[in-house]
Amino acid sequence: MIADTSHAAAVPDHVRGERVFHVAPSRALEGALRVPGDKSMSHRSIMFGAIATGVTEVAGFLEGEDSLHTLEAFRALGVPIERGGPGEVRIEGRGTGALVPPGHAVYLGNSGTAMRLLTGLLAGLGLPITLTGDGSLSGRPMARIVDPLGTMGAAIDTAPRGRPPLSVRAGHALHGIEYVCPMASAQVKSAVLLAGLHASGTTTVHEPAVTRDHTERMLAGFGVDVRVDGLSASLVGGQSLRATSLTVPGDISSAAFFLVGGCLSPAGASLVIEGVGMNPTRTGVIAILQLMGGRIEVRNERTQGGEPVADLHVSGGGLHGIEVPGELVSLAIDEFPALFVAAAGASGSTLVTGAEELRVKETDRIEVMVQGLAALGAGIEGTRDGARIEGGRLTGGQADACGDHRTAMAFAIAALIADGPITVLDVDNVTTSFPGFATLAAGVGLGIREMAASDGGASR
Repeated sequence: MIADTSHAAAVPDHVRGERVFHVAPSRALEGALRVPGDKSMSHRSIMFGAIATGVTEVAGFLEGEDSLHTLEAFRALGVPIERGGPGEVRIEGRGTGALVPPGHAVYLGNSGTAMRLLTGLLAGLGLPITLTGDGSLSGRPMARIVDPLGTMGAAIDTAPRGRPPLSVRAGHALHGIEYVCPMASAQVKSAVLLAGLHASGTTTVHEPAVTRDHTERMLAGFGVDVRVDGLSASLVGGQSLRATSLTVPGDISSAAFFLVGGCLSPAGASLVIEGVGMNPTRTGVIAILQLMGGRIEVRNERTQGGEPVADLHVSGGGLHGIEVPGELVSLAIDEFPALFVAAAGASGSTLVTGAEELRVKETDRIEVMVQGLAALGAGIEGTRDGARIEGGRLTGGQADACGDHRTAMAFAIAALIADGPITVLDVDNVTTSFPGFATLAAGVGLGIREMAASDGGASR
C-alpha cells in the first residue's frame, strides 16, 4: 500500500547527516540493559537548578546533545555548572538575579524542549536573549508559546511564520493569565507555567488531554507550590526555588525501542530494561503494547528523584493489531515512531488517529515513518492525524530518518521483522537523546553497525 501524502507537511530542510545504520535481519533482543537518563527531566534539572538558591546535584543526567545545549545555555547566562563522573552535574544556583545577558545568540541545536521552556522561563526576567537552533528546529512552530507569552506581557520577536530564532526583549513585566491550551503539549504548558514564576498574580493552564507532568513534579521538588486539579495546573508568581539533589531515571522514550523489539522477538526470548522512569503521564507506550498482546511486566517499583521507577521485563511472542485508544495518544506521543514499527510487525491491522502533533516534531514523523516503512515493504497509509498499518514481515531496504533521532532508532529496530538488511540514512541526531544507541542495541542482539555514509561504511 502506498502512503497517502495529501495531508503531509514537508520535512524541514537540514544538513544531511554523515552517519548511517546498517542493520542485518535480527532474530531477537535478549539480556538486560539500562537506557540513558530521561531527556525531559535532564533539561528541567539544569533549568531549575540554575535559577534556584544553593547547590543542586544531579545524578543520571542525560549526556546527549539536547541536554548539553541546555547546560551550555545556562553557563552562558553566568551559572557555574560542573560536570563530574558520567551523568553527574553540580549546579551552583544563585537565584534569578544572578543571571546575566549572554551577549550572543544561544544555540540550542535540535531541542524544541529547550527552546520552548527557556523562552517561557526567561521571558519575565528582563534579560535580552536570542535563541537559535539547527535547520530542523528552525522549522518548528513557536507561535504556540509566543502567543500566550505575549498575552502575559512578554515581547518576543520571531522569524517569519512564528519560527525560530526567538528574541526575548528586556524590560517587559508579566502578569498571570488563565490559558486554555488548544493542543495537548507539555512544552506549551511548561512554557506558560515557567513564565508564571516571574509574573504577577496566578497563572493557570487548562489542557485538552493529559500530558507529561515533569515540570509540575520537579518544581514541587524545588519548593514551588504548584496546584494540579485534573487537567489544570496553576501557580502564583514570585516564588523562589530552593536547591535540591535528584537522580534522573532511565528515559521511557528511549526504552520504547527495546520494549517494541522485545515484544516482536519470538516466544522464549526475554529482555530486561532496568531503572526506567514510570511517570504515569509517560506510560502510554506500555499500555498500547499490552493492548496489542505484548507481555511486559513491571517489577521492582520504587521512587527516585520524586518519580516512580521500575524494571521492565519483556517476553517475546508477537503482537496483534488494534485501534489505538485516543486517550492514550498524548501519553505516548514521542513513542509513536517505535509503535509504528510494532504495528508493522503485528498480525492484522492497526489504526492510529488523533496524533496530528507528530507532524510538528523534529520532522513530520507521520510522513517520515510512512515513507520509510513503505520503502521497507510495509503496508501503510498515512492520514491527516495518524496512519493505518497492515502488519506482516518487511522486505528490508533503505529508510531515510531525515535527521530525526526517534525515526532513526525506530527503523533500526525494524530489522527484527525484516527478511533483508536495512540501511537507515541520516542518523547523526540519535546522539541528541541516546548516545551509544547502536552499541547498546548490538549488545542485546540487534545486528547493527553505525558507519560513515561517505566512505561506504568503515565501522565506527
